[in-house]
Amino acid sequence: MDQAPGSPQEPQDTHGLPSCYRHPGRDTGIRCTRCERPICTDCMISASVGFQCPDCVRTGSGTGHAPDASRPRTIAGGTVAADPRLVTKVLLAINVAVFVMGFALGDQFVHRLTLIAGAADPVLGDVVGVAAQDEWYRLVTSMFLHQEVWHIAFNMMALWWLGGPLEQALGRARYLALYLISGLAGSALTYLLAAPNQGSLGASGAIFGLFGATIVLMRRLRYDMRPIVTLLVINLVITFMPGFDIAWQAHVGGLIAGAAIAYGLVHAPQGRQRTPVQFGVCALVLLVSLVVVVARTLALT
Repeated sequence: MDQAPGSPQEPQDTHGLPSCYRHPGRDTGIRCTRCERPICTDCMISASVGFQCPDCVRTGSGTGHAPDASRPRTIAGGTVAADPRLVTKVLLAINVAVFVMGFALGDQFVHRLTLIAGAADPVLGDVVGVAAQDEWYRLVTSMFLHQEVWHIAFNMMALWWLGGPLEQALGRARYLALYLISGLAGSALTYLLAAPNQGSLGASGAIFGLFGATIVLMRRLRYDMRPIVTLLVINLVITFMPGFDIAWQAHVGGLIAGAAIAYGLVHAPQGRQRTPVQFGVCALVLLVSLVVVVARTLALT
């Protein structure tokens, strides 16, 4: 691991553990999540994710920029919020509200929002779809649509378990961008590869984006990745099992997009370039998704 710019050399003890950069005689296995310098238990300060050293807490950035103690930052540079799960709660509420509306209003409501390229819908009595009728909104509305109780229950549990820690680690704006773009990427790949008359719905594309982002973040923080990788493998096995009728394209598209976005968020260079690089990565993944949609539409029409 490269040292942070300007950090002192890390003294090593005879057992290979580094010493605290502020207390050279104290061995430690803990590192600041911002500058990655070793810190002892007397120096570590709890942060939204992991611990930070006193210097990084004092400066607010760990890079020697002007102090900003009133605005502590997450590992991705987002503002630490009082409620670190607010966006996750809102997304969960929207999904549940749309599910209740579908249950109350019936099949017509669901069929108007489902992702489909183009087909004659017997329920609506008309030809519908993104390519057939320029119903582009279906690429987004399908991300919040569920018909079965087990489907929304599984997705919302995953949203709560994965989304909360990610929102806390990334910050609200970055987390929301990750969720929405991952879901759209899943819709785009489904639109590209699925049969034009095959309908698709559910938040699974966005959820798999959270899976990909969680793996990237845990690797960045050097956490034990075995539990999340095992859970992801189980979900991928279920995704491709015959007879489950799962739109695997949404899962794969969301997973790739989520991992790519998260990598850009947590590995962006420190300083003034970080935010432009982060949102540049988000914009690039979004652009690729839109290009896929446009190309598929042109091919079908």
